Amino acid sequence: MTQDTSGRQVLAAEERYADELAFLAAYDDGPRPPGWALTPRAVVTFICGSGDETLELPEGRVVAGTSGTPGDGGFSRLSEGGGVPGGLVPGRLKVAAKFVGERALVERCVVTLAGERGLLLVGEPGTAKSMVSELLAAAVCGTSALTVQGTAGTTEDAFRYGWNYALLLAQGPSRAALVDSPVLTAMRSGRVARVEEITRCLPEVQDALVSILSDRRVSVPELAGAEDAQVVAAPGFTVIATANLRDRGVSEMSAALKRRFNFETVGPIADAEAETSLVRRQATAVVHRAGAAFGVDDAVLEALVTVFRDLRTGRSGEGWDVERPGTVMSTAEAVQVAASLGVAAAYLPPGDVLDLVPGHLLGVVRKDDPADHGRLLGYWDGPVRRRAEDGSAMWRRLWDLRENLR
Repeated sequence: MTQDTSGRQVLAAEERYADELAFLAAYDDGPRPPGWALTPRAVVTFICGSGDETLELPEGRVVAGTSGTPGDGGFSRLSEGGGVPGGLVPGRLKVAAKFVGERALVERCVVTLAGERGLLLVGEPGTAKSMVSELLAAAVCGTSALTVQGTAGTTEDAFRYGWNYALLLAQGPSRAALVDSPVLTAMRSGRVARVEEITRCLPEVQDALVSILSDRRVSVPELAGAEDAQVVAAPGFTVIATANLRDRGVSEMSAALKRRFNFETVGPIADAEAETSLVRRQATAVVHRAGAAFGVDDAVLEALVTVFRDLRTGRSGEGWDVERPGTVMSTAEAVQVAASLGVAAAYLPPGDVLDLVPGHLLGVVRKDDPADHGRLLGYWDGPVRRRAEDGSAMWRRLWDLRENLR
């Protein structure tokens, strides 16, 4: 699918995959929870893909194009199959997998949202929690934009409401002066609100969600006696939050708030080949946005992913013990290193792109603990040296580059 960013670096999921969303809305006309743009089954297919199967609309069923904007429940018409009069397009489509992981995990997430219960995605940094959250919101309600980014400076207003102080001073408290938060907007319209890094927020700010998720309403005391004094959640409203396991000590969630969420853990990619394919695909997209073609050999990518997997798990594929660094050797970090290699190969031809790998790995492991430098050297003196001794030309070259780690 061709991606026209129209001057933007990255499109939201509902725009990037508008064709697939429109197709699936027409393909599966089964029962949908209130307010949902797709059936739960179609949401799972959108995220996990249709595998080798090419889906085809039943005879007589078409995909209607709309002039709507992202988030108003309308999707763009299909780009495949050719247009026909009236803006209707017959369709057949193979849906690509967007999340590399257990289908059962995605199904549990969809069931949680269909039951209008809060969903909390937890895991190590770089395991695609935010991506899954965005994809779920885009498929369920047509927009992923109702998002609160949690930080130490996030206030309760981000979950409830604020005020247009110019109108407040001029007219006093009124609905016109009220500024809805993304969560309040989702409540009014029956959509999904997203809260990124919820444990980065202070506990008293987090707890603003307790009453929202239990009572499904927000009171506005300043408008007491007026019709707008209480906002009641429309059918379909729910919240998807994300949290990094390493942030548990930052702002621990209260027991009351935890009970309002179903927890799902998003783990690292289990299959090395699938992880390599993902790294290649995402790094290629980054390099294309930089205006160049991706020119890193598959062998280099495989070696790079192998290093990340060994250091992440603390054990090599051959069964050798590896001292794990304190920093997270995530798939997301592997993508960034692969993308950097691709950009360097395109714009600063280094001769052999493999020569750049140790330096980029060093940049990754130095982010948290200075002692990780020594752990990376230990990895070079262990698995890298052993593979070089076994005769692998790739690993022998990496072993020769050990001096680049000093």
